[in-house]
Amino acid sequence: MLPGWLGLDTQGLEVSTWQIALNVLIFLGVPLIAGFASRWIGEKRRGREWYEEKFLPRIGPWALYGLLFTIVLLFALQGEAITSNPLDVARIALPLFVYFTVMWFAGLLMGKGLGLGYARSTTLAFTAAGNNFELAIAVAIGTFGATSGQALAGVVGPLIEVPVLVGLVYVSCGQPRVGSTPTRMRANGKSHDRPGQHRG
Repeated sequence: MLPGWLGLDTQGLEVSTWQIALNVLIFLGVPLIAGFASRWIGEKRRGREWYEEKFLPRIGPWALYGLLFTIVLLFALQGEAITSNPLDVARIALPLFVYFTVMWFAGLLMGKGLGLGYARSTTLAFTAAGNNFELAIAVAIGTFGATSGQALAGVVGPLIEVPVLVGLVYVSCGQPRVGSTPTRMRANGKSHDRPGQHRG
């Protein structure tokens, strides 16, 4: 229904289910195996402390570099399509904006309804609103090609998701923090650490 309302093609899409499944297995399976192997080998040879405090901080940023490189490359390949058809980008962005907002508020209200408190309710809200666009971009490229409209839709996703979720961070900061426990409690004008906590 939604594609028809937005004026998009509502005809059937002929694509191999096995091709999509294969791309999902590749883009999920390879990183999963690589992550498991790196942790198993790293902890076995150098210990968990070295792996988590030395190795992970060095290798972690490369995931962001790879995603940024992919997005820049896709925009370079689809620059003409974006500039010549800005309405297509708007039609992609509008339902995504509605989705992120609705899912965030639904998660927040559900958490509050279950009595989870401020911290857990906001965590639930951002988990519900967030999406794995990295996988979506990879599958779209592998299945339809880097210059396809599907790949463009995958790239537009994070560009809408990030500012919307950042805005929702400010909304969540303005919520009354009922059920949250402050790190320190004040009594008689003096601050006291909670049991088990020590001042730095």
